[in-house]
Amino acid sequence: MNFLAFLLLGLIAGAIAKLILPGKQAGGWIMTLILGVIGALLGGFLGNLLFDVGVNEFFSISSWLLAIGGAIIVLLVYGAITKNRSHA
Repeated sequence: MNFLAFLLLGLIAGAIAKLILPGKQAGGWIMTLILGVIGALLGGFLGNLLFDVGVNEFFSISSWLLAIGGAIIVLLVYGAITKNRSHA
């Protein structure tokens, strides 16, 4: 997958993950892009490690599911970190 397609996948996966998670998550579109791309990388890594499937094709359902799942994990971790930081 080329770089721009991966960025677009990360942005959309991050936005979908924000919609799926309950409550309000911190960060705007730039943070969504960053976290979505990190989530897509994480999802691709975990998918390759566990299921021998990675984030390879833009129009593949497995790529989207792995990217969204990874973005959800990254958003949960980011939310836990920023929640504790704001109360310190």
